[in-house]
Amino acid sequence: MRKEIHIISNPNRGGWDAKRPNADRASKHFDTKKEAMEWSRDLAKREGLELIPHGTDGQIQNPNSYGNDPCPPKDKKH
Repeated sequence: MRKEIHIISNPNRGGWDAKRPNADRASKHFDTKKEAMEWSRDLAKREGLELIPHGTDGQIQNPNSYGNDPCPPKDKKH
């Protein structure tokens, strides 16, 4: 099982949710995407998660791995 946290828009409440896969409820709700990203980035760094933000259309935008990256870069010098 992959360890990840998703940032998704919440059309019912407005704002943004930080949510784990297969969770019924959000881990935390935020008024802005910026707040959701900051909180989730800190959590991802502490717990070695992959942070997966989504746009309002649900499309994934710029995921970041803070743990064991399943696809590490081949160029280790940079």
